[in-house]
Amino acid sequence: MSKDPFNMKDKVALVTGGATGIGASIVDCLAQAGATVVITDINAAAGQAKATELKEKNLPVAFIKHDVASEAQWKATIDTVVANHGGLDVLVNNAGILIGGLLTDISLEDFRRIFSVNVEGLFLGVKYAAIAMRPGGSSGRGGSIVNLSSVAGIIGTPGESVYGSSKGAVRSLTKHAAVEFAALGYGIRVNSVHPGLTATPMAEQLFDTWASEKLFGSDEAVQQLTQLLIPMKRLGEPSEIAQVVRFLASDVSAYVTGSEYVVDGGLTAM
Repeated sequence: MSKDPFNMKDKVALVTGGATGIGASIVDCLAQAGATVVITDINAAAGQAKATELKEKNLPVAFIKHDVASEAQWKATIDTVVANHGGLDVLVNNAGILIGGLLTDISLEDFRRIFSVNVEGLFLGVKYAAIAMRPGGSSGRGGSIVNLSSVAGIIGTPGESVYGSSKGAVRSLTKHAAVEFAALGYGIRVNSVHPGLTATPMAEQLFDTWASEKLFGSDEAVQQLTQLLIPMKRLGEPSEIAQVVRFLASDVSAYVTGSEYVVDGGLTAM
């Protein structure tokens, strides 16, 4: 380990869905820790704006437009990162979508869309990052893969049946990949992070679903419910999720793989 194992100066990190929300905070955190960070997002305008913002602070970042549901784009993105930056050490699979609603109302089309992005997209990231990171790969020096799941992948919540199921798949895939890569001697660690209710547009989307479906009566009831659900009595901040990702991406967590890190203010401990 380096004298400062949290220092990521010599690492190259790719963060999907890094233009906004938790992803943008992860980009900030890793870049400030010294990593060269490649932001990918399907929203090119927001992604380029985020890259420009950090470049103006003299932080080493780049942006690639990237639809994680496309296998061809995953191959091209990994190849570009390795070619342009000399390797790949960290992949943060953050990109994801939420389509809320009652299980009996969600269409098969929406179900497939959620799984296409949240599960298939993440699977492709793990696969092609591992091909690059493993011995003999185009990067070939091992690395860390951090998959963003959710507390909805651990516990049941109304209005999130399909989204939560996709995040449960992320949780399971993470453990299988971690054990497989360790057994094969790839030098690649794989862990998952499970945010609770966090102050992001996605959380507001969930609250809107709860209110519109009258699951908890009103917007005011939803806000009151969060006070009851969360022992720390507040929403999480994206930066608090990002710090856990930084830990898992850094050499501090060199003996951590196949683990799940819940960051939820105590919600799932109730």
